[in-house]
Amino acid sequence: NVIRVQNFTDVDDKIIARAADLGIDPHKLAQDHVDSFFEAMDGLNVRRADVHPRVSEEIDNIIELIDDLVEKGAAYEAAGSVYFRVSHANKYGKLSRRSIAAAAEVGRSEQDLAKERQEDFALWKAQKQGEPAWESPWGPGRPGWHIECSAMAREHLGEQVDIHGGGLDLVFPHHENEVAQSETATQVFPFARFWVHNGLMTMGGDEKMSKSLGNFVTVRDVLKQHSADTVRLWIFQSHYRKPANYDAGSLDAAARALQRLRNAVNIQSVVNKDGSVSGTEYEARFVDAMDDDLNTPRALASLFDLASAIQTGAAEGKSTEDAQETLRTLCGILGITLAADPTEDEVEAGVGTEEIARLVEERNEARANRDFATADDIRDRLAEMGVELEDRRDGTVWRR
Repeated sequence: NVIRVQNFTDVDDKIIARAADLGIDPHKLAQDHVDSFFEAMDGLNVRRADVHPRVSEEIDNIIELIDDLVEKGAAYEAAGSVYFRVSHANKYGKLSRRSIAAAAEVGRSEQDLAKERQEDFALWKAQKQGEPAWESPWGPGRPGWHIECSAMAREHLGEQVDIHGGGLDLVFPHHENEVAQSETATQVFPFARFWVHNGLMTMGGDEKMSKSLGNFVTVRDVLKQHSADTVRLWIFQSHYRKPANYDAGSLDAAARALQRLRNAVNIQSVVNKDGSVSGTEYEARFVDAMDDDLNTPRALASLFDLASAIQTGAAEGKSTEDAQETLRTLCGILGITLAADPTEDEVEAGVGTEEIARLVEERNEARANRDFATADDIRDRLAEMGVELEDRRDGTVWRR
């Protein structure tokens, strides 16, 4: 039974600076990003986490953790801010294999004269003119980036995390600092039993896809051309720790490969001889690959081999039903639905049948729970998409 927590940093330096440039409230900008993120993840058929905590809603927990560190002598107050003493940490650098000198180099770039040592990092930042702030034992201010994650992890997952995810670019200094402050506060080692750092998306070679560089595409734009199944299949062709290079040709190839899986589960065999195609061997290979550090390229290979076996068995007149069900199940584990691609009209409308069906199901659940406000809201959203609902005795049907 997995409890998954995915937090939102809705208060940080970049958000504050960007909101100032745009002349809007930082909280509104953060909410816009959250809404955009959920839209993208829903479009990619990514399940939402059990809990989505936000920094702005966890201030009390953050202050409590900082206070623990101050009491232990691992943190100190200076000019209304609070800093973590890196020298107090147990084996600092053990996650990233970076030294305290490297931390000092990062700290030096912050040009914070209140710190005892350059490698120390901020847990609480004293309020500056025009910035959001909360009251604390050290005066008004806001949390530092690193402490936010430690506090939210402790609150929602306890003192030790089984699996901690994040991008490869967060290993140092963010995750290194997270380890240092969490283990210092709790004296539970290790803070995270497994770290899963994903490789970065590149575009046109080795350069990281980045908004600041202007070399990026949005999920929304990609989903106008390809289904969520295609995008997921393309991503899983690379191991999660490796970089993935985006180009339109590779997505087109993934779409063609996806059709091979669809053809296999939809083939209607005419059984004219004894025997059936078994999916047991391929399922074992799939599980073995996924148990090996989530090796999705190997897992996909087992699926395509199973698809070939189904096609061959069908041509030979063998029963393929059990093997087809195995293929559907294993694809489902990867979030690949094998549903048909949206039609051109659906793409033009900006929403496919999968999304409509999901919203209709959500509405049915809301109605069953007598949550009529949510049900009405979903109906209105579907209406804006040009979708009309009809509630019948035998269920809800929809039409464009």
